[in-house]
Amino acid sequence: MAKDTGIKYTKAQVHCRGCGASFEVGSTKESIEVEVCSNCHPFYTGEQKFVDTKGLVEKFQRKQQIAQKLRQRKKQTKTKSKQQTNQSLKDLLQNL
Repeated sequence: MAKDTGIKYTKAQVHCRGCGASFEVGSTKESIEVEVCSNCHPFYTGEQKFVDTKGLVEKFQRKQQIAQKLRQRKKQTKTKSKQQTNQSLKDLLQNL
């Protein structure tokens, strides 16, 4: 059987971009970079923290604001149309 054909398993340094923590694990790579680790993940800490590297949170919040404005406009147009439909035929003809 050939020698040294297996995968080289070494200790790797893990660096978290979110909180800056570093720790060591076993891996086939020498170094690993992660966005969120167990030190800063909301599931483990119980705190909500946004790690936003591409502006996705702001983009989502802008979309939510736009959607809320559209819902308000739609609600206003519904109430206006209800008011117009509640008028009698006589009132509608007088408005012309």
